[in-house]
Amino acid sequence: MEIYTVSLFGHRELSNSIEIEKQLYKLVRELICEKEYVEFLVGRNGDFDTLSSSVIRRAMRDSDYGNAAHTLVLPYQTAEFMNNIDSFKEYYSNVEICEQSATAHYKAAIEIRNRAMIARSDLVICYVERKRGGAYKAQRYAERQGRTVISLAVPNK
Repeated sequence: MEIYTVSLFGHRELSNSIEIEKQLYKLVRELICEKEYVEFLVGRNGDFDTLSSSVIRRAMRDSDYGNAAHTLVLPYQTAEFMNNIDSFKEYYSNVEICEQSATAHYKAAIEIRNRAMIARSDLVICYVERKRGGAYKAQRYAERQGRTVISLAVPNK
């Protein structure tokens, strides 16, 4: 089976979540319908991550193909995760602690985790409005690594 891996990155705070949700839902549904199997890699660090997870879950339920996974990739083990393991495992298809970032300094861990996610990905979906922050760094890194990047901040034509 061919697994098509997609990572999603975006700002902690969103200005137009309704429009972003519409664009992302359409794109996620298309991927689920077109690919043999899709693994969506997400974080849990802000509004875009929360929105992405919600959209992925809804698209997976609506398509009912059974050909997609929703994987949370944590940069390190957190107390929130340890205290709520069952809830996390119920919400996500898979939960991973990124090996590369798990022992790094916490200020560097998210960027290390993001790079590890990008290394696994065939496609990177971003919502980046500002030329600063972790989502911007992830998008630039993905572009430098030659990954296909779709930006939701620029209207798709």
